[in-house]
Amino acid sequence: MTEQPPSGRRRLSIRALRGALGVGLASVLASAGLVALSAPAQAADNLGDAAAASGRYFGTALATGHLGEQDYAATADREFNMATPENEMKWDATESSRGSFNFSGGDQIVQHATAAGMQVRGHTLVWYSQLPGWVSGLGATDLQSAMDNHITTLMQHYAGEIYAWDVVNEAFQDGGSGARRPSPFQDKLGDGYIEHAFRTARAADPGAKLCYNDYNIDGVNAKSTAVYNMVKDFKSRGVPIDCVGFQGHFNPQSPVTSDYQQNLERFAALGVDVQITELDIEGSGSAQADSYRKVVTACMAVERCNGITVWGVTDKYSWRSGGTPLLFDGNYQKKPVYDAVLQALGGTPGGDPGDPGDDPGDPGSAACTATYAETQRWGDRFNGQITVRAGDSAISDWTVRVTLHSPQTVPTTWNGQASYDGSVLTMRANGNGSLGAGQSTTFGFTVMANGNWSAPAVASCTAT
Repeated sequence: MTEQPPSGRRRLSIRALRGALGVGLASVLASAGLVALSAPAQAADNLGDAAAASGRYFGTALATGHLGEQDYAATADREFNMATPENEMKWDATESSRGSFNFSGGDQIVQHATAAGMQVRGHTLVWYSQLPGWVSGLGATDLQSAMDNHITTLMQHYAGEIYAWDVVNEAFQDGGSGARRPSPFQDKLGDGYIEHAFRTARAADPGAKLCYNDYNIDGVNAKSTAVYNMVKDFKSRGVPIDCVGFQGHFNPQSPVTSDYQQNLERFAALGVDVQITELDIEGSGSAQADSYRKVVTACMAVERCNGITVWGVTDKYSWRSGGTPLLFDGNYQKKPVYDAVLQALGGTPGGDPGDPGDDPGDPGSAACTATYAETQRWGDRFNGQITVRAGDSAISDWTVRVTLHSPQTVPTTWNGQASYDGSVLTMRANGNGSLGAGQSTTFGFTVMANGNWSAPAVASCTAT
């Protein structure tokens, strides 16, 4: 549920609060009587902050294989305040052999997201797909035990770090029957496995929201009604379910439905939150922008729609890359759809789509840009170098913020004045701040990996 700050009361700057924000904290601060310490906040110029202004989140799916790409990490860190691991928490990635768990991929996503001030949605605990072969070979008793252990082990490992879990994913068939989808769980444990999974999840981590997640339930149809009836039954009997995830994979042949908002509202009326969990819309230009705008506007109109996640950062890594379904193109430039989404969230666009200044790796007309490269690596540490480049005008000074990934530390820096705020390293010019238009300089630092070899992300470059 989202609450607006009392009228006439000024809120603390969302940008200043982002690392500690959490979903809805701005509303909590306002309702607790905290008065702003500065002038009223301006309309946000990025997606996460714009959503947070109404107590919501705007997130993305992240993949560990791309976090080392500077533009990927920088765009994600700048624009989103929620992260969902694309594959790293699924059963085949976390328990490929029975009882032997691997949390490395999920841990990397959580560490990166936390360092960037994002929260995390857990995806997913029980799903018919991406199952290791040993699961399908179990009998009913063993399967029940394995499911309970898998849910409990994952949730307890990440207890306190996950905002919401997709407990069960895609359990209903497509088409007009509204029937359950065949799966090892459905076939051997029957309809009761979903309820059992939710009860097990609540016991494992009482602090996380528990969601059911599915696709093609965006409008009122047989499949969505079957899910609706299940949720209604769960709520009436006290089965712990907190939210329903609507994936939102659209294209011109399967557009945003005319009753999209109505459908969100009927689920919310059951007493659950509704979340848009895997949004991507194939297309381009104004048509794509209009479709995204419909989705965001619908969410903003439903009080219990508390967040939206787009399924990826850039078109080039989308699972539907041929349909260019995301907000950033393959060069990380904002597409026309970006401004439509930002405006629908209540934010203010900061530049024209395709303007080189919108590209985090392009000098364009920005005051300065900063790009990262690893220059040397040893057994326990590596050196990083940041190139600072002036834009179309000369600058006299620069400041660069770099986000590290826990538990990394920086013992040594050079060619700049360093200061630290948790995981953020701030470097200021030290005799190398004066740069002509297009000119560049560098500074460097040593990172003690402490087991995390992720590339630091450039959070910002500002100049005077």
